[in-house]
Amino acid sequence: MGYSVSEQEQLLFLFKTVSNQLGPKFEKNTQFSLSRFELLYQLVQFEEISQSALQKVVNIDHAAITRHLKQLELDGYVARRKNPNDNRETIVHLTEEGREQIFNCQKDKQSFTNQMFHHFNDKELKSLIDMLQRIQENIKDI
Repeated sequence: MGYSVSEQEQLLFLFKTVSNQLGPKFEKNTQFSLSRFELLYQLVQFEEISQSALQKVVNIDHAAITRHLKQLELDGYVARRKNPNDNRETIVHLTEEGREQIFNCQKDKQSFTNQMFHHFNDKELKSLIDMLQRIQENIKDI
């Protein structure tokens, strides 16, 4: 007799599969990893931000943000400097080249998301956003 999987378990596995597929497909279409794109996108929102605050915004660990920012700095997309008022804090800002890259990537990102949500209407997208936000809140409470 086989094990029966509930709809909630099916959803859990679907989330994992979608998550595993999303990153590589996004990178193939935009030439940016989803994590690095999100970092650049968040940096567009701020003139400059501390590395620790940015880490909280994108919700990744200290080692990962350091690794990503180091590579983005080598690519010339971000610049980092020590806070003159607190030498323990690193301040990050987007360079002009980084700003140019993120805006050039917008068309590729838009094309990717259009393909990803093909055959979804506005009502379905709003409903999906609502449901995913509720799931996100529930996960925070676990």
